[in-house]
Amino acid sequence: MIRIVVADSRGLAREGLTSLFAGHAEMLVIGQADNGLDSVRLAVEHEPDVVLMDIALPLLNGIEATRRILARSTRTRTICIAADRSIARIRAAFNAGVSGYLSDSCSFRELLDAIHAVCLQQVYLSPGIAHVLVNDYRAVQTGGVGQATAFVLLTPREREITQMLSEGHSTKDVAIRLHVSEKTVGTHREHIMQKLNLRGIAELTRYALREGLTSLEIPDHATVQPAPVSMLRRVRCV
Repeated sequence: MIRIVVADSRGLAREGLTSLFAGHAEMLVIGQADNGLDSVRLAVEHEPDVVLMDIALPLLNGIEATRRILARSTRTRTICIAADRSIARIRAAFNAGVSGYLSDSCSFRELLDAIHAVCLQQVYLSPGIAHVLVNDYRAVQTGGVGQATAFVLLTPREREITQMLSEGHSTKDVAIRLHVSEKTVGTHREHIMQKLNLRGIAELTRYALREGLTSLEIPDHATVQPAPVSMLRRVRCV
């Protein structure tokens, strides 16, 4: 039995995938999350075999969520699903430790193939994603130089705060969510603005959108639907 957590900000996508997996006896969706923070909590609590991670999750994007999950659980594999094919985002995802990267236009059959591959400790790439990586490799070999991205310029905490601020959260709200003082958040904000040479939240929001730190597709409320405890004792993939 392969135990799966589905993390996607879109309720229709979560429910659709859960329904599709219900038709496969070897697959079990043990929980759903509509933001990055809840995806980390679910993964740490239940140690699923695979987390299907929307890269554009609110509160904490899929790349940062993956980094946190793998820091706490070495057996869980993550597969990022994204419309974004930018090389910076793909590099950042694999640097964070993802085992697979799929285009959001992939078929369910391909998703099943990816899940089986990562459970065998293999890496899976959609053909289009592989093409982007090959082109990047060729560019590097011919002396091409990439532009520094948010995943290089900012620390994980700075990226987290950038995402929350760009999604409209106040300094007070960010401080409460991160369990730090408002002064600490303010200091981080100043450092972020200085590093990126930005002025104000409007410019920060545009930067976050461009770098893929947020999609601004924020659900009205965050909900998590874990499976009953009895289901969590099923056999796991190896």
